[in-house]
Amino acid sequence: MQTIDVKTLAKQQASSERNLIDVRMPTEYREVHAEGAENYPLDSLDPQSIAKAKSGPIYVICKSGNRSSKAVQKFLDAGVDNVVNVDGGTTAWVSAGLPVVRGKKSVSLERQVRIAAGSLTLVGAVLGYFVHPAFIGLSAFIGAGLMFAGITDTCGMGMMLSKMPWNRCTDGGSCSL
Repeated sequence: MQTIDVKTLAKQQASSERNLIDVRMPTEYREVHAEGAENYPLDSLDPQSIAKAKSGPIYVICKSGNRSSKAVQKFLDAGVDNVVNVDGGTTAWVSAGLPVVRGKKSVSLERQVRIAAGSLTLVGAVLGYFVHPAFIGLSAFIGAGLMFAGITDTCGMGMMLSKMPWNRCTDGGSCSL
């Protein structure tokens, strides 16, 4: 997998057409993204159609590099090999002082998962104590789900929350600022 650091990418792209795609959730993209980046969320990424629309290398960025490396792998699996992962993601881009576009803030998906998991665990424990011991199963189920997410790096609750209306933009998939 080819990688590039943000400063090198910014220098290279200062004089040429940008093919920088951001694979984060639309709400994350709306909050802050590298200037010139286009949003193509990882969960609905179509490597073939993107490759047909772009000429030259496609640079893939996310928040820190995890989702972008998964997106690069999707491109490679689809037979598109002119794709490069941006090391450090948007976090590194911002830290390097490179130009960004800032918009409306939102609660991150990670925080939403922690809030939901914590709430469901508390509800299960309280109902188990005051109503019926079987409700403790809810807390156990959430705990098992969190363990599964940590082991497999796949979070079912995060995937479900990402589909909620407050995590989607209403203007056809791209967020307005």
